[in-house]
Amino acid sequence: MNRYLTQHVGFILLGLSTLLVVVPILVVVGAIVVWGAGAISWEFLTAMPRGGMKAGGIFPAIVGTLLLTLGTAVAAIPVGIGGAIYLAEYARDTWLTRAIRLAIVNLAGIPSVVYGLFGLGLFVLFLGLGTSILAGSLTLAIMTLPIIISTAEESLRAVPTEFRTVSASLGGTRWQGIRNIVLPQATPGIITGVILGLLRAAGETAPILFTVAAFFLPRLPRSPLEQTMALPYHLYVISTQVPGMPLEIKYGTALVLLVLVLSMNVVATVIRSYFRRRRQW
Repeated sequence: MNRYLTQHVGFILLGLSTLLVVVPILVVVGAIVVWGAGAISWEFLTAMPRGGMKAGGIFPAIVGTLLLTLGTAVAAIPVGIGGAIYLAEYARDTWLTRAIRLAIVNLAGIPSVVYGLFGLGLFVLFLGLGTSILAGSLTLAIMTLPIIISTAEESLRAVPTEFRTVSASLGGTRWQGIRNIVLPQATPGIITGVILGLLRAAGETAPILFTVAAFFLPRLPRSPLEQTMALPYHLYVISTQVPGMPLEIKYGTALVLLVLVLSMNVVATVIRSYFRRRRQW
């Protein structure tokens, strides 16, 4: 009897813990939707800002966020997955590889403002890229690499060893086994890590504050070496630096950023589910 009572109490506590996590998130999302829906219109999504950003739209910020996310993906995904393949499939268990894994874990916990200062010193000043899309994308790529590498490595290690053994027994090289068997089976987990990293990059403010973001730029960038507006920094600016900004514009911008991030998540979930159905274990 005491065993069932303990189990029942445990279920209740777990349910309450879930509510404590879910309810505040639903309240925040609901408030953003209610207060920001009034600002959403075709002009708001496609027009340039004007009137000190109190009128017009946020089109340059939307495009800038997409460009930065795309640049981050191009720079981070090949390096991150390549590093994960090396650590999971080729590297021996030595003090050096253990130190590298420890460094990756520690880098994942560094505050984003530190990455912003690093990008400012390396890309903006030392390499002379200036405050540009390229400098911001490289900074965000470095910030997302620990997430991509760690999740991709765990996904590769989760693939059963028998897959590799069968490939080798059929005369395939190690790389052929990794490319044709291991990587397709680990794809769902790799996609999860990639999307987690890109979602963090899309919503960060501090790194782009130092490396790319423009306070007010009512036009689209013409090259990767130019500045651009971005939704996270634009939201920060209109919420703290522009007096008299209408409340619905603030929440409308937050709603667009939220929808953009959730859309990326939904697309990733669909792709991940497709590859998971094809997995053979």
